[in-house]
Amino acid sequence: MLIESRSALDPELAALVTAQQGELREGAAFTPDDDSAYLVAAIDGRAVACAGWRALGGGVAELRRMYVRPAFRGRGIGRQLVCWVEEEALAAGCPIIRLATNPLLEAAIGLYLSSGYRPIPAPAGSERVCFEKRLVALVQ
Repeated sequence: MLIESRSALDPELAALVTAQQGELREGAAFTPDDDSAYLVAAIDGRAVACAGWRALGGGVAELRRMYVRPAFRGRGIGRQLVCWVEEEALAAGCPIIRLATNPLLEAAIGLYLSSGYRPIPAPAGSERVCFEKRLVALVQ
């Protein structure tokens, strides 16, 4: 498996996010964010998963656009993407990662909890579940 940074305009990234939104029945077209960084995981040259992140300020980053194609779930790809996002965010000076997800995504919620994320209150009026993780840099 290869995990690499991709441009927000990458067509394979757009296809993954479109598939994610289709599963969630959100239906909105993918609008790339210039302030987000994206990672794509590829197996045998096929893009099978993605994740994005962006700095929110004050040492906080947001994990977003996390998606693994159904046929590739359960292989640890999502966990590897979470780790990559955490490493990139920490290197960029963001030791706190936050995310919001659909409460029906039990497997995703399980991934976040088992990766050390803790539930935090959602913004007023939000139907999402929110999580946060404080990263610790290794002292050398």
